[in-house]
Amino acid sequence: MLLILAMLVGLGSGLAAVILKHLIHFFQWILTGWFNTASDSFLFFLYPGVGMLAALLMVKYLIKDNIGHGVTKVLLAVSRNESRIKKHNVWSSLPTSAVTIGFGGSVGAEAPIVYTGAAIGSNVAKFFGLSYRQMTILLGCGAAGAVSGIFAAPLAGVLFTLEILLFNISMSSILPFVISSITATVVAYAFLGPDVAFANTLSPFVFGNIPYYLLLGVVCGFGSLYFIRVTLAVEDRLRGIENIYLRWGLAAIGLGLLIFLFPPLYGEGYGSLTNLLNGDVKGAIGTTFLSDVLTRSNPWLMPLFFLMVFLFKVFSMSLTNAGGGVGGTFGPTLFMGGVLGFVVARLFNLCGFSLPETNFALVAMAGLMSGVMQAPLTAIFLIAEITGGYDLLMPLIITSAVSFATIRLFESYSIYTKRIANQGDLLTHDSDKAVLTLLNTANLVERDFKKVKVGDNLGTLVKAISNSRRNLFPVVNDLGELQGVVYLDDLRQIMFNRDMYSTSYVYNFMKPFPETVQVDEKMESVMKKFEVTDAWNLPVLDSNGCYIGFVSKSKIFSAYRERLQQVSQE
Repeated sequence: MLLILAMLVGLGSGLAAVILKHLIHFFQWILTGWFNTASDSFLFFLYPGVGMLAALLMVKYLIKDNIGHGVTKVLLAVSRNESRIKKHNVWSSLPTSAVTIGFGGSVGAEAPIVYTGAAIGSNVAKFFGLSYRQMTILLGCGAAGAVSGIFAAPLAGVLFTLEILLFNISMSSILPFVISSITATVVAYAFLGPDVAFANTLSPFVFGNIPYYLLLGVVCGFGSLYFIRVTLAVEDRLRGIENIYLRWGLAAIGLGLLIFLFPPLYGEGYGSLTNLLNGDVKGAIGTTFLSDVLTRSNPWLMPLFFLMVFLFKVFSMSLTNAGGGVGGTFGPTLFMGGVLGFVVARLFNLCGFSLPETNFALVAMAGLMSGVMQAPLTAIFLIAEITGGYDLLMPLIITSAVSFATIRLFESYSIYTKRIANQGDLLTHDSDKAVLTLLNTANLVERDFKKVKVGDNLGTLVKAISNSRRNLFPVVNDLGELQGVVYLDDLRQIMFNRDMYSTSYVYNFMKPFPETVQVDEKMESVMKKFEVTDAWNLPVLDSNGCYIGFVSKSKIFSAYRERLQQVSQE
């Protein structure tokens, strides 16, 4: 049954990818298909803001949910929501990302379609009442089908799911991903044709260029570091503006200005990228008043222009997302990689070398993706599939591997995982850590401990002991704040001495607790506290420091075993 559902999910994901691509191309054709002169490019200043506003209004008044950063949302759904994704995500990313990108928003369509595909898989599993394990597999099938459908690249779809989204997948679980990816690819072929996504004109691989591909890998690694750090910093700064309409206005002006000056930043930028892959540098520049200057003046101005395009793409992408647009970083990564590869090759050639610029542009696409997403296998085979560049498999491997190794020296997480890793919500390929991430501290709190107050006498404490099945008693003040704990073992010799009932008080027997736990604390942190203190129970506090209950090792171990069974269940 699971295999049949995987095929169904692949069909849905493939159709969603086709619909999104057609919608984007439709908007782009309507808005820019008639451009003939440089004067028309002034509309680049206006279009993106309109698209961002349309997406913003749809999200705010129709969808009423945050649907940005789709891949990150999928990762959070797996780690924090039992792989359940809301029903509206089956469709909500399609119109919002279509107007965002179609009107010139400088983001990619891949993250929204991955979110859509994952939502299709999750909701199909929910409809049939499948287990957490099976729901996660179908969610992965949807994501794999989405990538396969948008690029017509089945292998890349499977690798994307395995490297970026899911963990601890057995060989038997891979088959549904393959079926879903193949189904989505067939759908893409049926509606979009069998041609590769990026037609190109490549030169044969030259063994003597390997040192330059090694250097390109290092450059891509540092380019990836720039991409991750600047993207997160700019988006965080912009999202600090609480008024969404003010944020939109500033983003629209900034984005419009950038696209007006650098037309390749318009939309996904795939048209300019295709031109670079075919050696048409003038076509890659686009319609701008700078065209004549760049093509007829100093030859060093051309790589400088595209270097600026590379640097500003991060800002245009962040402005689009922060200003209300819906899109991802997948497409910009491909675009920036191609631009960076061209710049490196052109600079070498201006210095008297003879390097194939189209080859370097193609290989750098994989190099930057490998670093930004920290998924070298996905990067290698995706670029090979979408360009037909299997003849360059060796430089693809070399550059991707070096880029990955370089970025790992400075950054442990990808653009998708950095934020949620800092929150402690990231599932990893370490099964123990992954299962701990799935446990929620608040759900494991035991609340049947009898509380006593600091000023209570021994008689009141003995009465609490007689009504309790526990051997420890939290001590609180009048505000409910934890002050310490009383152990039953410390009272055994005096608890029947009635003469002390009114003369001895709780504070005489109270002991401090070695450590406390916050109710929203991540389970990995909780387990470290157990390890350090060697305690069997730890008190749990709310955000105000008030006592809630205790969390115990035995409760955690029991929940761990139960969750592990759920994760492993086929």
